[in-house]
Amino acid sequence: MTASMDVGLKRELEDKVRSGERLTREDGIALYACDDLAWLGGLAHEVRTRKNGDVVHFNVNRHLNMTNVCTASCAYCSFQRKPGEKDAYTMRIEEAVRLAKAMEGDKLTELHIVNGLHPTLPWRYYPRSLSALKEALPDTVSLKAFTATEIHHFEKISGLPASEILDELIASGLESLTGGGAEIFDWEVRQHIVDHDTHWEDWSRIHRLAHEKGLKTPATMLYGHIEEPRHRVDHVLRLRELQDETGGFQVFIPLRYQHDFVDMKDGKVRNKLQARTTMATGAEALKTFAVSRLLFDNVPHVKVFWVMHGVQTAQLALQHGADDMDGSVVEYKITHDADNYGTPNKLTRDDLLELIRDAGFRPVERNTRYEIIREYPGPDAERREAPQPMRV
Repeated sequence: MTASMDVGLKRELEDKVRSGERLTREDGIALYACDDLAWLGGLAHEVRTRKNGDVVHFNVNRHLNMTNVCTASCAYCSFQRKPGEKDAYTMRIEEAVRLAKAMEGDKLTELHIVNGLHPTLPWRYYPRSLSALKEALPDTVSLKAFTATEIHHFEKISGLPASEILDELIASGLESLTGGGAEIFDWEVRQHIVDHDTHWEDWSRIHRLAHEKGLKTPATMLYGHIEEPRHRVDHVLRLRELQDETGGFQVFIPLRYQHDFVDMKDGKVRNKLQARTTMATGAEALKTFAVSRLLFDNVPHVKVFWVMHGVQTAQLALQHGADDMDGSVVEYKITHDADNYGTPNKLTRDDLLELIRDAGFRPVERNTRYEIIREYPGPDAERREAPQPMRV
């Protein structure tokens, strides 16, 4: 339920943001209730510009899902398959290396690896996979692999504590965990959407450990399903508190929940929430980016994953708090087993440069650690129709 925000409250929130005072839970809920998206986006854009100027970061990455076999049946997930299902698959390590090598020609700088929670694959498969991929790929390619949920699963199948698991994965070439498995942390919602036992306590424990070991990690939030704005605020504030403690989160990534449009080979709808949910509108997505940027004052970057939002909404998100547009993904199975609204499978480096400039920003290519690889010219200021970022 949105409503016009009282002028006095708007001024109070503006003063807080501009003075660097931390917003509260109540402030976050009030911002979600506000129907003035232009004001909200402008305020978030001020913060984004203060932190990152007119830059939009991007990287050239590829996604590799070595198995879709999963013991969990999370309510929102269209990716998972059970052992023996027709399109269930598990790659041999040699096959994963062959696929990764085929991606090399695109001058990628990151390989992003997420899998199902396979019931019978041995723990050794995972460090061996990383070692083989690291050996096969150039030193410039970072391995960003495994959710906290997967690390928790590795604890169970190996009998080792997460600290030892992370040490071995780091020794095998791991440079960052992925941010997945977060969904929505509040149990009121989580118990209805997640079918595994990695919840806030273990998710935060594993990321805390990773940060202690010098890894920088992303954090995500799956929004637009059965949660309410207060659950989104709670989610961000938990992460903000953990960031106060560790400083290890580099980027926050709101992910739009997807409906399952039955484009899979077997024609099954696996999304158990679909009958009672609608996907978030573009305006709701932009509001989520803006409020997240305003609340999450201690994380440097907010990323829009264009695969889950569509290209145009992703460009608009850059005016509503986001400063990073996720890379040139190919075959993102976890979403492309669901979505049906024309999102391309792949954007090249040149496509990303054009999209960023078209939105009025200056593209900067980064690696997984947010180290700058190359800066590119911004929009041509001589062109009358050339867009510019909102002035702040």
